[in-house]
Amino acid sequence: MTLRALEVCWTRSGRLVLDGVTLDPEPGTTVGLLGPNGSGKSSLLRLMSGLDRADSGRVRLDDDDLQSIPRRQLARRIALVGQHADTDLDLTVHDVVRLGRIPHRGWFGGDPGADTAAIDAALTAAGLADKASQRWHTLSGGERQRALIASALAQEPRELLLDEPTNHLDIAHQLEILTLVRALPVTAILALHDLNLAAMFCDVLVVLRQGRVVATGTPAQVLTEDLIAEVYRVRCRVETTAAGDTSVRFLRD
Repeated sequence: MTLRALEVCWTRSGRLVLDGVTLDPEPGTTVGLLGPNGSGKSSLLRLMSGLDRADSGRVRLDDDDLQSIPRRQLARRIALVGQHADTDLDLTVHDVVRLGRIPHRGWFGGDPGADTAAIDAALTAAGLADKASQRWHTLSGGERQRALIASALAQEPRELLLDEPTNHLDIAHQLEILTLVRALPVTAILALHDLNLAAMFCDVLVVLRQGRVVATGTPAQVLTEDLIAEVYRVRCRVETTAAGDTSVRFLRD
């Protein structure tokens, strides 16, 4: 078992944001959350990370209710990479990644050897080992995103949640980030906007509309012309490539 949301409902500022949403991924899979802006993708990630609490339903980690798990213990299992992160502090890439080790430190500090090994492994996985001493403010957008993912990896999570990790990145960096995430030995849940990227990199897609799940399945099962027209209100052609991949081509009116 892994991280699961079971019939969760959540109201924010008097508005029903999530309405009976269930998400029960297989361990080790990559799950893409799709849907228009305001459909509940980011809100679901917040509930599944423990940042907010559902009004009803449950979020469970293995057999335990998420809210019953101490925050430090939770952060050793679940890492969340949000949409926006910046700092005015003069930090190096190594400093940023080292922040991911905070959950592993006790009253008397952590294990320096374990910290060093985890940070080095995270930097290597994110392709940033040669930039460890570089200053945060000098990094490109793609490099910053990789540094944030490296910090999350330094937590040594088994569940990785990412809220629009490709937002504002060019195509090369989008492919780079998602290739990295796809190769990680974790259960990954990603909020995405690009349907073709979701089809390329995700095992399972979950489509939300107005806080409800309207479709769940493989990219080939979910990305149909009728569903895209209904949810996104756009016309498209969905094609299957020679390799069996799903491709969405949008049409002009």
